[in-house]
Amino acid sequence: MSRRSLAAGVAALCALALTAGTGSAHPSGDWPTWTKDLSGSRFNGNEHRITPATVGKLKLKWAFSYPAVPGATPHSQPAVVDGTLYFGGEDGNFYAVDAKSGATKWTFSLPPNDIVRDGPSVAAGRVYFGDVTSTVRALDQRTGRLLWQYRTDATPASVVTSSPIYFEGHIFVGTSNGENSTNDVSVPCCRFRGHVDSIDAATGKLAWRYYTVPPPQQIGTWPSGAARYEPSGVGVWGSPVVDPRTHTLYVGTGENYSGHGGDFDTLLALDTSNGRVRWKQQVQPYDTWRQLCNDPRYADDYCPVPKGGALDWDLASSPNLFTVDGRELVGVGQKSGVYHVFDAHTGQAVWRRSLSTPMPGGGLSGIQWGTSFDGKRLYVATMMADPGTLYALDPATGAELWHTPNPADGCTTGGAAHYPDMCTPSFIPAVTTSPGLVYEGSADGKMRVFDSNTGKVLWTYDTIRDFDGVNGLPGHGGAISGGGGAVVADGMVYVQTGYWMAPYPSDRGHALLAFGL
Repeated sequence: MSRRSLAAGVAALCALALTAGTGSAHPSGDWPTWTKDLSGSRFNGNEHRITPATVGKLKLKWAFSYPAVPGATPHSQPAVVDGTLYFGGEDGNFYAVDAKSGATKWTFSLPPNDIVRDGPSVAAGRVYFGDVTSTVRALDQRTGRLLWQYRTDATPASVVTSSPIYFEGHIFVGTSNGENSTNDVSVPCCRFRGHVDSIDAATGKLAWRYYTVPPPQQIGTWPSGAARYEPSGVGVWGSPVVDPRTHTLYVGTGENYSGHGGDFDTLLALDTSNGRVRWKQQVQPYDTWRQLCNDPRYADDYCPVPKGGALDWDLASSPNLFTVDGRELVGVGQKSGVYHVFDAHTGQAVWRRSLSTPMPGGGLSGIQWGTSFDGKRLYVATMMADPGTLYALDPATGAELWHTPNPADGCTTGGAAHYPDMCTPSFIPAVTTSPGLVYEGSADGKMRVFDSNTGKVLWTYDTIRDFDGVNGLPGHGGAISGGGGAVVADGMVYVQTGYWMAPYPSDRGHALLAFGL
């Protein structure tokens, strides 16, 4: 056996060990948390029914449709545990449905104008998730009864898009904020401080908090007279991962909203017991971004300094933990298109790989949500890289093993062909894998499955069509949703469709789709 093959075998065993460390006894085919397991693999190694030989037989089994809400879009990647699917809808409800039939088991209604944007985690008999008011809730897994709720931040526009991860009786979650996204020059900017929280999973009480930026101080006013605060921002958009052997939490951070300082664009390694920094690696020398930077009327006066630093190249993607030749590594994707790999214990840089040309003032070209590791290869997708491209990388060196661009006919076939000015060949979601297969969706509305050895497309389904929901509502598909990716569990594939970046018109709500053999 070659050294590389041996390393791959060790990595696969490590992935299984990290999965076992979730702290609850889930059947091996379940998908209980956003990253699938503590290591962030997004790999279901126990899926043996959907294979390269059978994937072409996948058929739509059911659709769950949402009420038509203007401007709404689905974000919440499902969790699958013990035959039940848990997810948030774009209508302000949280659902538990039968994984095989889509039949509703229970529904939890959020307050008016509230929506779940993260994916839930299921552990210890509870379902945990956050919302757009930065409130984290725990529901009874069996009944949907509210057990506790905790608001992580009172700053206006604070939001939880980070999916909670459960470890040793606590959930760990990040908080971010949208106050830098307004075009209103009269609004003070900016007072938000990003943070990572450890919350007691049984009671909802805060155990510790790590702030990513010092307290903002007023340093004067903007030209409009609105108060100017610095430094600020550094939200935590993505979901953490945990090494249970070393009790280390890893998570990436966002850009400054104003000023320059703190742990912006940084991969953090924190002690899970107290939040203390074990190491941190900052991947950008500066990155301060405000929506007004993109508006030529205001950019010179309202775009924060330093000039040229309005990049939005943060680490919004969840990390991956993996082992190569006995060395434990942690990798993370950046919105600039770079995938970074560090020694998991020391933070020493091991390798970096640039996969797309950076896009200033928006950061949409690169790695957006999450990547996957199947014990052999890393799988990384770029988004608006003209076209978005799916890569398989050697985990030891970052060398490209294969790449597959978004198929050229994506915007000229199927439902997207009717909207040529709206469609883009962009791989939006986080990447998912199972043995021999890679799952990735696109803004062209098509969900695809690729051969993990070659990158060849093995199966395609166009979601830009009408659906009759099993819940009695009419639905319609669109761009495959970001904020998560495909979930593969127990011979089924679950996909949210109808993402905001390609709002294909319809008078119907969007839908969650379930495919099986």
